[in-house]
Amino acid sequence: MLLRSSLVSSSSPSWENLQFSARFKCTSNFIHLPRNPPNRNFISTASLRRCFISYCSPPNDGDCSGTTTVTPPPVVRKRKRYRKQYPGENKGIVEEMRFVAMRLRPDPSDREGLSGEEAWEPALEGFLKFLVDSKLVFDTLDRVVNESDHVAYAYFRKTGMERTVGLSKDLEWFREQGHAIPEPGPPGVNYSKYLEEIAEKCAPSFLCHFYNVYFAHITGGQVIVKQVSENILEGRELEFSKWDGDVSEMLKDMREKLNKLGDHWSRDEKNKCLREAAKSFKFSGQIVRLIVV
Repeated sequence: MLLRSSLVSSSSPSWENLQFSARFKCTSNFIHLPRNPPNRNFISTASLRRCFISYCSPPNDGDCSGTTTVTPPPVVRKRKRYRKQYPGENKGIVEEMRFVAMRLRPDPSDREGLSGEEAWEPALEGFLKFLVDSKLVFDTLDRVVNESDHVAYAYFRKTGMERTVGLSKDLEWFREQGHAIPEPGPPGVNYSKYLEEIAEKCAPSFLCHFYNVYFAHITGGQVIVKQVSENILEGRELEFSKWDGDVSEMLKDMREKLNKLGDHWSRDEKNKCLREAAKSFKFSGQIVRLIVV
């Protein structure tokens, strides 16, 4: 009796008080102490720990001062990688083609077996072949952009740079002088067929050839025609090298249109365009060599 009285009067809380307190705090988390513990005056430390940890755990927003909280691991953000731009990409597809052309430019000392005066000794027969094959190529370019339903080609109709009419007048003049006009040879025929094929498959690929053929004639082709004219035609100016208007402005307008179209091309379409540059130089080079072969 004395022992029971001392336990009841002890300063420590009674079993009923502890059980009530624990049940009150843990009701929202569905954790309850057993109704009939083996020893009514004893509560295990593990039971209290489970109760208060549950009480202080989310989603309960109560004050958990003095308890240990679990900090989630920091979120590691992946570093964003940016694709490396192609040379000239920030200025447009024409600038990209220029960089490709610079890499493909041959060594001036290497003319594939032709050197010195022999490389630039033109012959009338070869020059006529050059004009005939050039006319076939320009005629193919003009026919594709004028007759195709592809919206991209419509931008390059009636640019003022067309060469077919001028070449026809030049060949007619040679015929009047008594010269036999040859049929188009393999260089011109093969290039014309290739242009027709890629025009149906891929507009960016075709437009690479379209631009490079006109650009090559304006920047280098006229020089060659002038040199030939001075050597074998007594300096006669051919219609092939005449323009109705400022040719530099015409070329600038063509360049701007091509850049605007290129802004809507995917990177894969641009790469297809760039890959055609080497083929364009190869086909055009074969036609130019007709002058001296």
